[in-house]
Amino acid sequence: MATQNTSKVIAVDPGERRSGLAISAGPIAVALPTLQMKGDGKDADRIAKIARDAEAGRIIVGLPLNMDGSEGPRARAARDFGESIRAVTDLPVEFWDERLSTAEGEARLREAGLDRRELSKRSDAAAAIVILESYMKAHR
Repeated sequence: MATQNTSKVIAVDPGERRSGLAISAGPIAVALPTLQMKGDGKDADRIAKIARDAEAGRIIVGLPLNMDGSEGPRARAARDFGESIRAVTDLPVEFWDERLSTAEGEARLREAGLDRRELSKRSDAAAAIVILESYMKAHR
């Protein structure tokens, strides 16, 4: 097995229809193509393959906690999805608080002048970038 570049991290903003993805590129987070979720039991395999192909050393899964820090149904679904990723890869899989990442990502896109259609297409990846930036800042 090839040695993994442990400096690269993949972040996943999990969703029912789409999951936003981002990868660390040195000190910055860069969007990857959004993954259309098929619900066919292979979505975790697709994310594991993306991480392998990118030679990532870690996968971060956004955990949508309630504002009071508790876990609701969406957080449980994210944990289940993260565990399914963990089951198909030898990479460490961590969960990271993603509260308000979608709102912040969309605000950044609006600030960049994107229209509603473009904002809709890019909001999942923007949220993944916010999650990854938060993770990288905490681990400097």
